[in-house]
Amino acid sequence: MNREQAASAVREAKLSRKISWKSLAEAVGRSPAWTTAALLGQHTMSEEEARAAVSLLQLDNEVCEALQRIPYRGAALPVPTDPTIYRFHELIQVYGDTLKELIHEEFGDGIMSAIDFEMSLERKEDPKGDRVVITLNGKFLPYRKY
Repeated sequence: MNREQAASAVREAKLSRKISWKSLAEAVGRSPAWTTAALLGQHTMSEEEARAAVSLLQLDNEVCEALQRIPYRGAALPVPTDPTIYRFHELIQVYGDTLKELIHEEFGDGIMSAIDFEMSLERKEDPKGDRVVITLNGKFLPYRKY
């Protein structure tokens, strides 16, 4: 079983058993953002983490093993058509250069790590419609001269 098949099995089991990503994160002992990304194939889970997830989802050992393999992160995919994911692509198209400029102005020549990284998502009530608040928290990594 490959990572994509394991992610599909996770999604199906999660839906059929009515288990939330938050519940899975609690079982795994990690944040909801990291756990969700791992179960969808973007992070390597330890054996203990994978076993906790597959136990709650009632999945087999084949899924458990797939979740422990090192993934091919961010595999080249076509521009997504799902509106939620597409909006993140659109956000980067519109604000990517702005974020780059502001990071460089504040920190210097470097990048925000996606390895030493945390992400959280919360709902903020607003009379004009609830807001989605996403916090991306990555270590600054300066480019070095050699």
